Amino acid sequence: MIERFSTVALEWVSGALLVSLMMVTGVDVIGRYLLNKPLTGAFELTEMLLGALVFASLPLVSRAGGHVEVDMLMNFIPKSIKHILNVMVGVLSASVLLFFAWRLWILGVKQFADGAHSESLGVPFGMFAMFGALTCVLAAVFGLMREYRQ
Repeated sequence: MIERFSTVALEWVSGALLVSLMMVTGVDVIGRYLLNKPLTGAFELTEMLLGALVFASLPLVSRAGGHVEVDMLMNFIPKSIKHILNVMVGVLSASVLLFFAWRLWILGVKQFADGAHSESLGVPFGMFAMFGALTCVLAAVFGLMREYRQ
């Protein structure tokens, strides 16, 4: 149930971020070329929205098993060993994602403490780092759940 709720929530967040990214780009292009008045902070906003979109989509890709895999030798390996290798790769991937989450959380706390924010819009960076940390944890959990179900 929690997995399904997380998935639906992340799908909605990803969709909203994508629509926001398209709207910012559209308003900026229309403002720039038709009204000679570009959207203030459009470049910053595009960077932040794109980063958030990548992190919001990461758990969805992990859950679906959509990461790039190279399996040139897997056809020659017995099925029982394939499963063990898949579990080992899942644990390794989850470990790396949890390391990223830990570092992103520390970065977010530091950015909040320092008051780090974007230059033209003043958006605090800490919330993006913490969002990335939470989605890395979700991606690790979803990836492990997927490997153990198979």
